[in-house]
Amino acid sequence: MTCQRLRVAIDGPAGAGKSTVAARVAAAFGLPKLDTGAIYRTLALFARRSGVDWDDEAGLAGLAARLPLSFEGGLGEAPLVVRLEEEDVSGAIRTPELSQGASLVSRHPAVRAALLPVQRRLAEGGVVAEGRDIGSVVLPDAEVKIFLTASPAERARRRRDELAARGEERPLREVLAEQTERDQRDERRATAPLRAADDAVVVDTDGLTLEQVVERVLGEVARRTGRTAARTGGTR
Repeated sequence: MTCQRLRVAIDGPAGAGKSTVAARVAAAFGLPKLDTGAIYRTLALFARRSGVDWDDEAGLAGLAARLPLSFEGGLGEAPLVVRLEEEDVSGAIRTPELSQGASLVSRHPAVRAALLPVQRRLAEGGVVAEGRDIGSVVLPDAEVKIFLTASPAERARRRRDELAARGEERPLREVLAEQTERDQRDERRATAPLRAADDAVVVDTDGLTLEQVVERVLGEVARRTGRTAARTGGTR
């Protein structure tokens, strides 16, 4: 049984653990997970293939308005399949280049305005959504808001390990430099900057295991809504 109308917003910078934690929390409540970063990554890929520069706000907004994007799976910890014009681009959008592309296209107000209703529609009926402006902009009335963070060095190490697991060996200093550039761009953009919502609970994941972070988030859901995860044996 799905927890209808429970919306959990998990924000934070790259490498803070949003995706993994969101998947665990979604699985615990039988909710779909919404990776909003995948939407911007797919738009960046679509723009690259369409010959639209990542600095062309009007061109990007036009593409965003007709983005042929669809999701499959993604319920709980099930893999999320991202399709662009029926092509599975789940792996193609996870490159360092598309990470930077997502950050570049997402800084444009017209692009964010075009994709906002798409994100809200996908969140209807209950969701665990992760991104950078979920609690502050996309779902400002979400029942639970979490902001995950970690030190820059720890986040860069995690990102390097993630890339290595996919066969992409990168020097730590290079990953850290790219991360710092993206952090600054996301924090300084005029529209929907990366920040914790005023009513979000900030969780520093340095020194915490994945299980400990997940328990912190599940505990916050219980505290704010009275709902406990199915696997804990409580009621929802």
